[in-house]
Amino acid sequence: MGQLFYGENMTREELKEKAHSLPMTPGVYLMQDKSGNIIYVGKAKKLKNRVSQYFADLASHSPKTRLMVSMIDSFDVIAAASEFEALILECSLIKRHMPKYNILLKDDKGFPYLRLDMREEYPTLRMENYAKDDGAAYYGPFGSRGVTQQLLDTIRLTFKLPGCSKKFPRDLGKDRPCLNYHMGACNAWCQLSRLQKDYYAIYEQIQRLLKGDYRALAAEITEEMQQASENLEFERAAELRDRLRSIESLGQRQLVTAGSMSDTDVIGYYQTEAKACFVVLHYLDGDLVDKDYEILSVADSREEAVSAVVKQYYLQRRAAPKLILLPCVMEDADEFAKLLQQELQKKVRIHMPQRGDQAKLVDLAVSNAKQEAERVTSREERLAGTLTLLQSSLGLENPPRRIEAYDISNMGSDSIVASMTVFVDAKPLKRDYKRFKLKDMDGPDDYASMRQVLHRRFAHFLAGDKGFDEKPDLLLIDGGDRHAKCVQEELSEMGLSFPVYGMVKDDRHRTRALISPDGEQFAISAVPALFAFVGRIQEETHRFAITYHRELRSKRQRHSELEDIAGVGEKRRQDLMKAFKSIKAIRAASYEELAAIVPKNAARAVYDHFHAKEEKTT
Repeated sequence: MGQLFYGENMTREELKEKAHSLPMTPGVYLMQDKSGNIIYVGKAKKLKNRVSQYFADLASHSPKTRLMVSMIDSFDVIAAASEFEALILECSLIKRHMPKYNILLKDDKGFPYLRLDMREEYPTLRMENYAKDDGAAYYGPFGSRGVTQQLLDTIRLTFKLPGCSKKFPRDLGKDRPCLNYHMGACNAWCQLSRLQKDYYAIYEQIQRLLKGDYRALAAEITEEMQQASENLEFERAAELRDRLRSIESLGQRQLVTAGSMSDTDVIGYYQTEAKACFVVLHYLDGDLVDKDYEILSVADSREEAVSAVVKQYYLQRRAAPKLILLPCVMEDADEFAKLLQQELQKKVRIHMPQRGDQAKLVDLAVSNAKQEAERVTSREERLAGTLTLLQSSLGLENPPRRIEAYDISNMGSDSIVASMTVFVDAKPLKRDYKRFKLKDMDGPDDYASMRQVLHRRFAHFLAGDKGFDEKPDLLLIDGGDRHAKCVQEELSEMGLSFPVYGMVKDDRHRTRALISPDGEQFAISAVPALFAFVGRIQEETHRFAITYHRELRSKRQRHSELEDIAGVGEKRRQDLMKAFKSIKAIRAASYEELAAIVPKNAARAVYDHFHAKEEKTT
């Protein structure tokens, strides 16, 4: 089928060199870890371009891909003759190896089929785990074994078929009718009086029902029932009436599967920070008849997830409708439709609608997926998932349980403050927030200010001071790589080492990336959960710094005139502000009112300060 290029234990540079030596042809690549386990299988239009991307720029990768690449010790590739051949190889290898980093559906052992072989003189309907290539017709899968068994029992009761172990024609006429016959659950097909052609005709109706010819079959039974009634065959008419009711009670919803009855499948996909959901809505003649969904682990992208899961979903079930509607572009949709036609002997169209009624159906499927994903994702899982994303994005050893963030706010050399916010398990821990008023600064200098703040914070840490004794797992600094580097240097001088990253903003003042002291950027804007989380930290840290700044400025403005009065110290200024609430009220107060709050000499100084000009002009 293709040419195999073998891999071996390799260094990172050797992996990159080998990737650049690959041919510009379609094929499949198999990533392996140190133990030789295949951890990822992928397909490429051009092997050289695709595989080289993994080793080119780690910072540009998503968290999951970066983690996977860090585990690669070697890789193999199989060059294929065409993209279609590469697709067949990819699907086959994923099914065989079940790689750790591929998106995988559960194995189809949990989705049994109903088997019916109309070539037999006396057909039987039974449950099978797989659809085999033995000439019989297989219908399904119908869900769990319990659901399939319930459906099988319902069909037997509907058509009053044997539920015993007798084999026909071997056991015909050997025994009298059993209890099932007397209970009305079986038509005693084991008796010689029953005709084989009638038995076979029943299974023809069952076959039509399983194929989805539900409405036509119900119409024929209705007509046959009416004819029996007109012929005064009331017992026969009653039997047909009961059969019709039973068929109607089965309904389309119990029989519809991924392709055995539906003519249109609509795919929905949605993922939270911790869980993803893949949904298939099955439609028959424009009516929604069933919903199928599965909870998955989160993926790097919606496109990757939908493409991977759609392939497994329909190939596992060996059934597909005429039309599959997708919520996003599937790069190899045409090749996969060709593969389905080859495997299922039917033409399947795969389409991503942009507008109109079909687009609304896709929106409905995505909404269903969102509801299911959010339903199974707890708040704790969302937060833990976000920290895991942050860990893999930055290459940390563990999820950062305690994160400390720092911001500087200045309005001149005499008004520089800093804030420290703390997030534990992705939630703000406000009791650990700290505020700093910068000392001995000649003027605004963010780098010197940041060094002073971090030195003061970790001097308390080294001293074991209460409120500062917790060890951070990650430090986020408002600023770029130079801010992060000066903090790293300060920590190093103190004999400490913690992961430090700067928060790089976009033109709308939102953190778009994290940057290391060495200038390596890690984009987060493409990862909604991380973008929102780090943005929240940045905004909270900035808010806390600005709030402190405003408090100091307001306090300074309130006390500015009082500070100019000789003999009125901090304690007396506080007493006056507490009693009168504002400078205006103090100015309007009489000497006696002031003397009731502070000593007479201080009251006289305050009164004279505000009224000296008035006395000169009178």
